[in-house]
Amino acid sequence: MSTINNFIKKRPVLAYYILVFTISWGGMLVLVAPYGIPGTGEQVERMMLPALLVLFAGPIISGILMTGLVNGRVGFRDLLSRLSKWRVDAIWYAVALLFAPLLVMLILLLLSFPFPVLLPRIFTESDKLTLLLFGIVWGLIGGGLLEELGWTGFAIPTLRQHYGASFTGLIVGILWGVWHFLITYWSSGTLSGTSSLTAFLPAMVFYVGSLPAYRILMVRIHDRTGSLLVVMLMHAVYSASKLIMVPLGLALVPNLIYESASAVALWIVVAAVNKQRTLIRQRQETLPIQG
Repeated sequence: MSTINNFIKKRPVLAYYILVFTISWGGMLVLVAPYGIPGTGEQVERMMLPALLVLFAGPIISGILMTGLVNGRVGFRDLLSRLSKWRVDAIWYAVALLFAPLLVMLILLLLSFPFPVLLPRIFTESDKLTLLLFGIVWGLIGGGLLEELGWTGFAIPTLRQHYGASFTGLIVGILWGVWHFLITYWSSGTLSGTSSLTAFLPAMVFYVGSLPAYRILMVRIHDRTGSLLVVMLMHAVYSASKLIMVPLGLALVPNLIYESASAVALWIVVAAVNKQRTLIRQRQETLPIQG
């Protein structure tokens, strides 16, 4: 027991991710492996909800447990303080709530000229209200609340004690994408249970290309606001935007083009934000000292 405690104290983030993948992937394998991976369409439809619940259990259980083991009551007070912090400048709410939907909408609209199938889903869906409500609820519960209690609740502030915002976001973003791999591969199966590249490859571009860039921006927002609540909203809105606006059943080529364009756009924004911060820091360093 003392060996485990020492490992947790010395390598808290590594211990956190070992626990996350053990719960999420271990639980999923127990649930779905007996039926085969990838699953058939019928198996995926039947088992998707319990698979998602097990997947989401990893970050939230690990985040709460590691907060207690590493930081004790002080850690829980800090977590609750960041979770309940809603008094931040309105500009950060605007960024959290508007950046993702505007970006997703703009990319889809531009690409819909050469690829009409990429017209935003909300424009073509007959029951727009149901789509909006489902997307918002899914984003808030599935993405924002359950995941961020782990990623931003524990992993990010722990890494930020030793690393910069970009490196922290890159590491957490890459692992965030990898964490999705198993459920994506399992659910990418055709009716016969063989893997479908049409579903799998675009998802991998999203996980490897877009999520690390978006996570860097989320770390920046958390640094500026100290609010876990705002970061949860930023995550939730991104999940909801993709569900509400990205068309279903896309062929491989237009899907890959959209995901690749989204990844490039996000990295351009990251580069612009980093450049701006560098210029501001250089300007501050060259200001004459008053006194």
